[in-house]
Amino acid sequence: MLIPDPRTLRSLLTRYADLRIAEARGERREGQPLEDVSYTLCVATGTTRIEDALAAADVLLAASRARRSARPVPSAAARTAPELAA
Repeated sequence: MLIPDPRTLRSLLTRYADLRIAEARGERREGQPLEDVSYTLCVATGTTRIEDALAAADVLLAASRARRSARPVPSAAARTAPELAA
């Protein structure tokens, strides 16, 4: 399975939340934007229901954060060493 880019997932989740809030306020939108973003979230997460897509997106984003925090951060000495060698 392809893993969607975390920035794309966050963007889709933001759009979904904005549209759900607008819907709750009774605001009408042209076309089917909520259905479209729901479908896109399902495709991106490999699910068929929006509830499952939201849960899968949360898991994928949490895994992405864990991978980022597990990467070793180079020390200041390691970052400047190539500069000293030149």
